[in-house]
Amino acid sequence: MDKNQIQEFIAKRVARELEDGTLVNLGIGLPTKVANFVPEGINVTFQSENGFTGLGPSQTEENFDPHIVNAGGMPVTIMAGGCFFDSATSFGIIRGGHIALTVLGALQVDEKGNIANYMIPGKMVPGMGGAMDLLSGAEKVIVAMEHTAKGSPKILKECNLPLTAAGAVDLIITEMGVIKVTSDGLVLTELNPEFTIEEVRSATEAELLISEDLKEMIN
Repeated sequence: MDKNQIQEFIAKRVARELEDGTLVNLGIGLPTKVANFVPEGINVTFQSENGFTGLGPSQTEENFDPHIVNAGGMPVTIMAGGCFFDSATSFGIIRGGHIALTVLGALQVDEKGNIANYMIPGKMVPGMGGAMDLLSGAEKVIVAMEHTAKGSPKILKECNLPLTAAGAVDLIITEMGVIKVTSDGLVLTELNPEFTIEEVRSATEAELLISEDLKEMIN
C-alpha cells in the first residue's frame, strides 16, 4: 500500500469505533479522513475546533467552497444541521467534557498511554492547537497513525519528545493492527493479516502483549 492507501485503511478501521448519536472530534491530518468512512446506519456529529459542528466528508470539484475548512485548513463540507461558532464556544464544548471521542495523530505514544504529538525540539511548529484540551476533555482518545516513521518505531517504552498529555490514550490504530492501552501494558487485539505478530513486535519498541482473543483486523 502507498501512503494514501495506508491512511485510508487506518481511517476506515477507526470509523468502526464510531458510536451512534455521539459528538466526535477529528484531529488534523490522517484523522480527518475518518469522516469519509462513517458506517451506514451510524449518525455522528463531527466537531472541528476551529469553530463548527457538522463537519462532513472532504470536498470534491462539484461542491468546492474555499470558505469551509477544518482545523488544519483543508477544504471540508458541512452537513445539514451543522453550525458555525467562535473559538470560545468551540473550546467550551471541548473543555466542558462534551466530546465523546477524539481521534488524533501522534509523533510518539508509549506503553503508559502518554502521547507526544505537537512538537519536535529545534523545529518550527505552528503551535499545539487543541490537542492538549482534547486529550483532557474527551471521554475516549484514539490515536490513528502509521506504525513507524521512516522505519523507526513510534510506539515506544517511553516518549522522548515533549508530552502533550500523560496517560490519555485509550486505543492505537495503525496499518499493522489495533492496540489497546491497559494497566498491564499495550495489548494487540487485532492484527492486519498482511503482517505477522513478529513483524509488529519488531516495529514496536514497547513490549507488546498479545490478546488471547486476537482478531483479524478488518475495515
